[in-house]
Amino acid sequence: MNIPFYKYQGTGNDFILIDNRERGLSHDARSLYENWCDRRFGIGADGLILLENAEGYDFRMVYFNSDGNQSSMCGNGGRCIVQFAHDQGLIENSCRFMAIDGPHEARIVNGIVELKMQDVKGTEEIDGDYYLNTGSPHYVRFKTGPLPECDLITEARKVRYNARFKEDGTNVNLVQDVGSHLNVRTYERGVEDETYSCGTGVTAVALVSHIHSPSGHSYSRKIETPGGSLEVRFHKQDEAHFTDIWLCGPAKFVFRGVLS
Repeated sequence: MNIPFYKYQGTGNDFILIDNRERGLSHDARSLYENWCDRRFGIGADGLILLENAEGYDFRMVYFNSDGNQSSMCGNGGRCIVQFAHDQGLIENSCRFMAIDGPHEARIVNGIVELKMQDVKGTEEIDGDYYLNTGSPHYVRFKTGPLPECDLITEARKVRYNARFKEDGTNVNLVQDVGSHLNVRTYERGVEDETYSCGTGVTAVALVSHIHSPSGHSYSRKIETPGGSLEVRFHKQDEAHFTDIWLCGPAKFVFRGVLS
């Protein structure tokens, strides 16, 4: 069986995308999807995404980490599948799709894919750091020095594999606030390494940066990741309740091929 695939990236966060509406690829093929995502022996990607039918929606997004396991919501993956659906002629410039964390709206405006995230209610402070769920669990730590000098892998794994998070895992974000924007580096569970960008991660960082700001206002934060620039817009209801959250940035086609 020949399987057409497409490679997309959103600020360096890269994905294999497959139209699975009539193909019937399994959701339980961990070793196969892990092999496809391998950067030396496969196509190479941070994750794999299946586009499927969903009654009442334009499509369903089914996301797998590069370890082959189906995972929680991926923000950049969500933006990439919207661009993929547009390029395939499935949608025009707006859509509604279903993901593992529920329904999402999205639109393409002047080449930028804007994805509406789920509302976030509740954050936890842990020794000056923060933990919250923006579709995926994220641990956020602010740093005072330049991020390139930080040993992200060592620092993140101490959190990801501690007694609390070892079983289910968490993503870990290091942040530097330089005033005009936030610099962010992210370690992703399932990939178990740094990725060039993480959509749910920068969303978590943007929300945490305003936890102590006055409530009832709309905000926009510019984020710089190793893979490029993103913007997060949101409305803050109270101390830790955020609504109307939009993750905005580019999503680009890289190449296509056929798996045998």
